[in-house]
Amino acid sequence: MLIKVIGGTTHRREEYYASSQCSGSEFFRHLGEVTDTDLFVYCPCTSPFIKPETVSQCINQFISTSDYDCLATVSSVKEFLWLDGDPMNYDPAHAPNSQDLPDVVALNFGVTVVRKEDLIKNSNIIGKNPQFVKTSDIESIDIDTPLDFYIAEQLYKKLVIEKKRLLE
Repeated sequence: MLIKVIGGTTHRREEYYASSQCSGSEFFRHLGEVTDTDLFVYCPCTSPFIKPETVSQCINQFISTSDYDCLATVSSVKEFLWLDGDPMNYDPAHAPNSQDLPDVVALNFGVTVVRKEDLIKNSNIIGKNPQFVKTSDIESIDIDTPLDFYIAEQLYKKLVIEKKRLLE
């Protein structure tokens, strides 16, 4: 079911594409196949603090150059990371201060812009040559867990309901 919304469309997923049996790659390829567009802008509801101006900036930045096959918002990660029992981004024998760790970024899926043909070809909204746009801490919030939801709910109460200016 497609619904027109302010110059865009939304898509209600078929049950399989909303299930845990569907891989992310299957989901993204399917979105490309069922969406009638040349330029695909992915802004999931799990990133509720992305500002409209950030979405516009990302779209404009993507269409102003052909150097990249997608544009995605990211968050800085300044953490001591380990994988399978081994450090990933530092030497424990010469541990740096956290602010001196390498500049690692994580996709936060606030906004992703990709051409439909690349979305289908790669079975992913992230292409082979991505351009990254860092977002603020608040815009970077991606709700994946009950704790994420709780934090987002508290921020919403402060930012929207109480109109507090936090972390500016």
